[in-house]
Amino acid sequence: MFKRFARPYLLTLLGGLLLASACSAQSGTPAPYTEGKEYVTLPGAPQRYSSTGKVEVVEVFSYACIHCAHFAPIAEKLRKELPAGAVFKLVPASFNNEWMPFARAYYAAKQLGVVDRTHQQLFDAKWGQNYPINSMDELADFYAGHGVNRADFLRIATSDETTAKLKDDFALIQKWDVDGTPSIVVDGKYKVANVQTLDEMAAVALWLAKRELNAQ
Repeated sequence: MFKRFARPYLLTLLGGLLLASACSAQSGTPAPYTEGKEYVTLPGAPQRYSSTGKVEVVEVFSYACIHCAHFAPIAEKLRKELPAGAVFKLVPASFNNEWMPFARAYYAAKQLGVVDRTHQQLFDAKWGQNYPINSMDELADFYAGHGVNRADFLRIATSDETTAKLKDDFALIQKWDVDGTPSIVVDGKYKVANVQTLDEMAAVALWLAKRELNAQ
């Protein structure tokens, strides 16, 4: 279902949802998801992606991952469903050399302010229309076709600043114990774990974000 590095990432299928024995503080009803099953608490102090002060729902993804392409519209729906006080963020994974250009492309697109109008389109082009988009030059051609200055894109994507950002984010991904995509980490504290579908992944993330907000 999901992807680990460049090979299929198969999560353990579980036969039905078990209700947690603990009750949620705000409602007194059993929690729909269980610690150690649908999500795990990360060890140590929370490792958040930014200092916005909002509860973060972070998707670790890659344009090179077909499962991320399948998850993209679900992730967008999740982003829109997040309550005030929570924010959705993307972090590109650079697990291997083949994925590196895609991570650099995301950083460049973010700095150029075009992620909103190219994120889904890049997934569509690569996985829906089967365009040969793999190298940095091919990615530059894609973004140029969406109104981005090709030279600016390449300059930012290959800059020392982007390289430093890539290394910092990869170090954080490792601290989160993320080894596959798509993966979701909530507020640097919880990682969505053994879910059966991409829709369930989004549902668990939304529930965790709301629980974090209620705890505050």
